[in-house]
Amino acid sequence: MSIPSTINLSEAEVTEFARELDQIFTETMDSLGKNDAQYIRRMISVQRKIAITGRYTILLSFGFLPTWLHHSLATWPIFYGVIGFGTALVALGKILENMEIGHNVLHGQWDWMRDPEINSTVWEWNHACPADQWKHSHNVIHHTWTNVLGKDYDVGYGVLRVNPKQKWKPRYIPQPLLNIMLCLFFEWGIALHDINFKRLFIGTPEQKEIQKTLLKRIRTKAGRQILKDYVLWPLLGGPFFFYVLAANILANTIRNIWTNIIIFCGHFPKDVYVFQKSDVEGETRAHWYLRQLLGSANISGSKLFHILAGNLSFQIEHHLFPGMPSNRYAEIAPRVYGICHRYGLPYNTGSLLRQYGSATRIIWRLALPDSRANWFNV
Repeated sequence: MSIPSTINLSEAEVTEFARELDQIFTETMDSLGKNDAQYIRRMISVQRKIAITGRYTILLSFGFLPTWLHHSLATWPIFYGVIGFGTALVALGKILENMEIGHNVLHGQWDWMRDPEINSTVWEWNHACPADQWKHSHNVIHHTWTNVLGKDYDVGYGVLRVNPKQKWKPRYIPQPLLNIMLCLFFEWGIALHDINFKRLFIGTPEQKEIQKTLLKRIRTKAGRQILKDYVLWPLLGGPFFFYVLAANILANTIRNIWTNIIIFCGHFPKDVYVFQKSDVEGETRAHWYLRQLLGSANISGSKLFHILAGNLSFQIEHHLFPGMPSNRYAEIAPRVYGICHRYGLPYNTGSLLRQYGSATRIIWRLALPDSRANWFNV
């Protein structure tokens, strides 16, 4: 791998940098035990209680809904307050399930427990994307080829230009609007992320069949999600079907927006590096560590914020150690920062507003040809 010109390290120093990171990983994984197991089991229990409480709060809110028998205007604020609270709980449950639980369980972070249920081989998350397809596009493709153009399809998700190294094309002009749409419907974008549409339409018969099979499985999984959220739960509301439907749509939209914001903050802010295929030829494990560091960004915040972010607010630590339980990232982050500081390496971190603002400005700026991009200061 060719080391970026802005990084002033010798090959020996890169090797020593990696050795120190390996030491952090080994020491942390060797110390896993009862407290860690209790953490994930407690998190799953809390998430399920939040989700079911939210569902039943929405249904119970109809006791405050005025009917033709009871026309008291005073009950309307109570009704909307209760149904709004229930919707917020459902959204919170979905965020916790997708971010701190599903994402991390599917990474194999908790496989060491040998729990027959909390295991990456059997876990199926509350998401339109089948777990095994997500593990391929995310765990295998993204984490192996992080920020390598032409190999990591997470760089702009195939629709956005997020780095000047991506050649500008006219199709990028509407990307500020596309970014909003991707934010609102992020779950569905992720569901289709493992599909190679080029092979689906112009590939060999075998390639087309593989893609059709993947699409069929997405339709099956997505159909279950739609049936549950947009048919079965609303039916329990009886005559208030459309109130429950609206609450579920809003809860899913909140989850999509939050997930999108956290992921974009970790991958696309200013000073995050992107690499060409030629940069990673002959890449060693030490160089892989260096690429993960340079291609990631953290978000500062409270302990609760980190949990709601699935601890992906420690994106640097997650990219360095994707198989490490997420509850340990806060513990090792100061050590990782200390190593980076000693080697003169950047450790990209900032507030949520700063990181998301930076990523958004870049998306707006790079929608334009490079000759016009300086209209936006990033």
